[in-house]
Amino acid sequence: MTTAAAQSEVKRALDGRSRVLLLAAVAACAACGLIYELALLTLSISLTGGGITQTSLIVAGFVAALGVGALAAKPLLSHAAVSFVAVEIVLGLAGGFSAVTLYVTFTFFGSSAVVLVLATALIGVLVGAEVPLLMTLLQSGRSDNDAETTGKVLADLNAADYAGALVGGLLWPFVLLPIAGMIRGAAITGIINLVAAAVVALILLRWQLSVRTRLLAVVALLVAAASIAVLLVRADNIETTSRQRLYTDPVVAAERSQYQEIVITERGGDVRLFLDGDLQFSSADEHRYTESLVYPAMARNPERVLILGGGDGLAAREVLRLNGVREIVQVELDPAVIELATTRLADLNKGALQDPRVHVVIDDAFRWLRDPPVTGFDAVIVDLPDPDTPALGRLYSTEFYGLAARALEPGGLMVVQAGSPYSTPDAFWRTTSTVASAGLSVTPYHVLVPSFGDWGFVLASPESEAPSLRLPSDAPELRFLDGPTLAASAVFSRDRPPRELEPSTLDRPRIVDDMRRGYQR
Repeated sequence: MTTAAAQSEVKRALDGRSRVLLLAAVAACAACGLIYELALLTLSISLTGGGITQTSLIVAGFVAALGVGALAAKPLLSHAAVSFVAVEIVLGLAGGFSAVTLYVTFTFFGSSAVVLVLATALIGVLVGAEVPLLMTLLQSGRSDNDAETTGKVLADLNAADYAGALVGGLLWPFVLLPIAGMIRGAAITGIINLVAAAVVALILLRWQLSVRTRLLAVVALLVAAASIAVLLVRADNIETTSRQRLYTDPVVAAERSQYQEIVITERGGDVRLFLDGDLQFSSADEHRYTESLVYPAMARNPERVLILGGGDGLAAREVLRLNGVREIVQVELDPAVIELATTRLADLNKGALQDPRVHVVIDDAFRWLRDPPVTGFDAVIVDLPDPDTPALGRLYSTEFYGLAARALEPGGLMVVQAGSPYSTPDAFWRTTSTVASAGLSVTPYHVLVPSFGDWGFVLASPESEAPSLRLPSDAPELRFLDGPTLAASAVFSRDRPPRELEPSTLDRPRIVDDMRRGYQR
């Protein structure tokens, strides 16, 4: 047998295995494409609060870009092998650097909308070009390209593509994001994309590429991989430098938990906690907020107290100052916040969460209240972050407050932090109306917290009469709150008068839009 004939036999012998490997590369590329889009969505939510509208536009834009990419691939089909390798190299670079570019742009310019749109469009076009090119590669060299065979090849391609997307959809939230973070997670995905391109170029399609083309592909792959490797090495420095631009005071601690970015700053003894960029407290004036939140709900001298949220331990600190309290159940979603509360913030909260009377539960407050139903508390304190995302909006819904009210004893009191009646009046009065829609009688009130501005709360009772604002009989000496101050807090000025609004529900989370309109103003 001649040498040429022998090579031809080898090619045919490897054909079946090569197609399997090529389909595996298809799955890997599909996983990478979906991870890039999930990374952009995650960063969008983290940096700007995201939302249904923005998420829908990103997803719709990505899908539209897939179609554009498929059409753009038509002129490349005559050189499918080299075109596919080039697309994967560009995609690996674009996707690998997408998260860091979005993050740095936001921290330096305060907005990353343009970068988000461009990154979504570019990645979508490149991913869309993959399928026509791969279909051409899978069909190349076949003598049996009838309709049935073509359908089978397309079925294999789609199956590999969808399977890869499933893997990517699982890898991002369960592996890459919690372990590597957004910037490194996207960069690692870019490396995987380049490895898939290398396998295709140097093993599967080596017969279709000239020696010169293979050498160029190797150089391009090495340059791209080296660029992403530099990003992986310097990711911490880039993130630290960029993050500091978001905060006036020096960042002394920062962590990306499974749920949010947690940052602590400190200057001149003023410790501040931020969750996803939103200020949670300043040690200079948190006593104004905490006392106003806690003590009106303690007016009936409760023994069992439920705190939903408040993972910093400040609310628990004040509740523990009352002699009659024998048990506190503290429900917090993020264990990283509890860890901070028991370490870096322990001096501020006086070690409240380590008190034997406090039972800490790591769970989603909605789920914990619902299954099984919770009852038997004399007071409920709802100290949750502002509802500027749909995930938080459900914790400001009629359904949620109904569950919280069910936890109350008949003579109990519930208090809800409700945002600013001045800066976000729609959200404040929406919260008031929503608490009332759960069958509770409500008394809204507000105080000045310099770090936040005018800040409001809603005191609620299952009784028919609105609860009065008063301090518990055994209240300790407080730094801010007293009887006259508390009584005055129920008065609202003429430019921000009380209003009745439709409640926010799971089906219609109106409060999320209220918050965003307030921020825009």
